Amino acid sequence: MSIEAKVQSVRSEIGKVISGQHDVVDQIIASTLANGHVLLEGVPGLGKTLLVRTLGHVFGLEFGRVQFTPDLMPSDVTGTMIYDASSGKFSFRQGPAFVGLLLADEINRTPPKTQAALLEAMEERRVTVDGVAHPLPSPFIVFATQNPIEF
Repeated sequence: MSIEAKVQSVRSEIGKVISGQHDVVDQIIASTLANGHVLLEGVPGLGKTLLVRTLGHVFGLEFGRVQFTPDLMPSDVTGTMIYDASSGKFSFRQGPAFVGLLLADEINRTPPKTQAALLEAMEERRVTVDGVAHPLPSPFIVFATQNPIEF
């Protein structure tokens, strides 16, 4: 099967769930194939979340979603060290960033420190917790959404 045929198949599958928005669909398919990240901006109710969830399903990627809120901490995205009383040691518990396709919903609502933790993951394809780097799965693609300023 040629690349064009595969892309058309992906378009067709997404089209079963998302009506219209052909240019946006083509652009996110291209970005996904290039292992790139995407920022989707639009008013509520346009199907941004549904589009990303559908794309993950069509590509067979493990999907994760984080609602970015003003009180979200970096460890809520990257993971944290957890104390195990039985062994007396700390072990790393992965956060929701450890998926193939992460939806960072309303990224503009969260503090800069949390955004910086996500940016490290996006750029380096790893997260650093307590000075230790933890590689993310490959592929690791972030689709961030935000609403326009007036919303």
